[in-house]
Amino acid sequence: MITGWAALYIFILAGFVGYEVISRVPVILHTPLMSGSNFVHGIVVVGAMVALGAANTTPERIIGFLAVLLGTANAVGGYAVTERMLEMFKSSRDRDAGKPGGEPPQADGGSQKADGGSQKAGGDAG
Repeated sequence: MITGWAALYIFILAGFVGYEVISRVPVILHTPLMSGSNFVHGIVVVGAMVALGAANTTPERIIGFLAVLLGTANAVGGYAVTERMLEMFKSSRDRDAGKPGGEPPQADGGSQKADGGSQKAGGDAG
């Protein structure tokens, strides 16, 4: 098992590498990568639960509980942010159809008028 300075060195190095990789991600790939990172956060929560289960002392239990709590909050928040980001890519018609009381999208693209489309040709309003 890695201890002491080696663990700190690996942690700091992982932070720098992670920053460099994330800063070079194109905007178009941000949403799929957020979804993947949410999956990783779920695994982190499982690891925190395993560590909490193996805790023997009160400080270990407190740290384990905080790890589970913060990891869960991070995963739930990530899913909420991803959902909001995916909402931006939907058309307004799709968003209205998903709301309670919203109209479902029409098969013909919604081009018919409410009165059956019976307007007279030539601009006659009478």
